[in-house]
Amino acid sequence: MAQFTLKHKDHFHGSDLEKIEEIYHIPKEKITSFSANINPLGISGNLRESISEHIDVIQTYPDREYKDLRKVIAEYAGTTYENVIVGNGSTELISLMIQADAPKKAMILGPSYSEYEREISLRGGQTVYYPLKEEEDFQLNPADLCRHLTDDLDLLILCNPNNPTSTAISNDKMRTILDACMVHGIFVMVDETYVEFTHADERISSVPLTESYTNIVVLRGTSKFFAAPGLRLGYAITGNTDLIRKVISLQNPWSISSIAEVAGRLMFSDTEYINKTRNLIDTERTRIYRELMTWDSVKVYQPKANFILVRILREDMDADILFDHCIRKGLMIRNCSTFPFLSNKYFRFCFMNPDDNDRLLTQLRTDVNV
Repeated sequence: MAQFTLKHKDHFHGSDLEKIEEIYHIPKEKITSFSANINPLGISGNLRESISEHIDVIQTYPDREYKDLRKVIAEYAGTTYENVIVGNGSTELISLMIQADAPKKAMILGPSYSEYEREISLRGGQTVYYPLKEEEDFQLNPADLCRHLTDDLDLLILCNPNNPTSTAISNDKMRTILDACMVHGIFVMVDETYVEFTHADERISSVPLTESYTNIVVLRGTSKFFAAPGLRLGYAITGNTDLIRKVISLQNPWSISSIAEVAGRLMFSDTEYINKTRNLIDTERTRIYRELMTWDSVKVYQPKANFILVRILREDMDADILFDHCIRKGLMIRNCSTFPFLSNKYFRFCFMNPDDNDRLLTQLRTDVNV
């Protein structure tokens, strides 16, 4: 496996609306962000209507073990509460898992989220990339990946569905990977930030595998599906009791606030909101993918999450130009040239409400598909 040294370009993250406002002089309230990959419905109705009734909880410390919250999460995710760890966003849990595992060498699929590499580097570890192939539409070939696993690897990180490709690894294929990793003594960290947006029939979540495999941890958060990035609430699921004990020993006490604990219990039990979100994303994902498939000016990759990766085929257009054109209309897409192995011909956008999606499609049609 070739080892790649990557240089990461500056970019506008989906949360960088203040920076956009400063540079483009567009009030952030007038920007529709197709870059942040956040649920277009906003926060849960249960949370919005009921949180004020619980405001007094900020006067007390939360339960140090967060048992009630973990039970609600366990019921929501389909596991037992003893296998659930909660944290200050999935970012804290990624850091804690890497600190606990202390990998000297880790493998990450590319292109993917850059925070993994940063955390490994901070702990003195080395990162190698297994590149997904564009000619295979960025679909992972598990057999080929397994051939590149070696005994000197300590950790394999899989973002599933993957950001920014929106491709996903099925439950059955994940079993193949876990079996091969077990042979080589490799621990597997699966980031499922976007899994709740996938269609349930496709069986993408690896949570059921934590019941029978001890070399896997699944990470999730509430920033994207529950549209609550400011809440800083994440959770991990693993059947590895030694790892659970180690992570808890490394974690600062009361890393989740009392109000975040209550908010979590309200959100995870809001079945009406959850179902409405899934129906909206399913409908818009299918509609937009089918529309873009008819354009000769782009190549699209079948999305499994709530966003889609697009490659511009026109020689006279790239993602830098397209970003500039869109943001001046108050539409913020993601230029994907900052991701490993992607050029400035790639951009990504998430699925919003139908009217917003139509506005973006109209702009893309004007700029790209003329």
